[in-house]
Amino acid sequence: MKKVIKVAFGISFLFYLFVLVRLLFLQDRGDMWTDLSLLEYIRTSSNFVPLKTISTYFQVIFDGSMNMDIPLKNLVGNLFIFLPMGIYLPFFTHKLNKVSIFTILMIITLFFIEFIQLVTRRGRFDIDDFILNMLGALVGFAIWKTRLVQKIIK
Repeated sequence: MKKVIKVAFGISFLFYLFVLVRLLFLQDRGDMWTDLSLLEYIRTSSNFVPLKTISTYFQVIFDGSMNMDIPLKNLVGNLFIFLPMGIYLPFFTHKLNKVSIFTILMIITLFFIEFIQLVTRRGRFDIDDFILNMLGALVGFAIWKTRLVQKIIK
């Protein structure tokens, strides 16, 4: 049974990584201001103010000034996109079973992804995306640490 779980996790992890790369780097995002220099693009497309986007989305949810799909997809999507990492990484790498090591690795990984999206113009740097992605990964890690999950894998 243990081998079946490991194979199933391996296959699902590869599928998850494929979907993740597709969502983060391969979606058509339109023009993305290709006429701007990289520095101008970074300046105009980045958000370094924590909770700025999140609070804006909550405000438009409550006042109804925007189509609900946009803020809900952004908030929920960014929260859940890295939740599986909190389960997969400790499953495959036992060193990542400590929350401190897992958190450091995720911080590095998420900043690297945001940086790559920015310099390749496949997205924008948004500290709020980072916050939601990190929160989602930590929720996944908390799920991983539950007795039920630990009992299932053993």
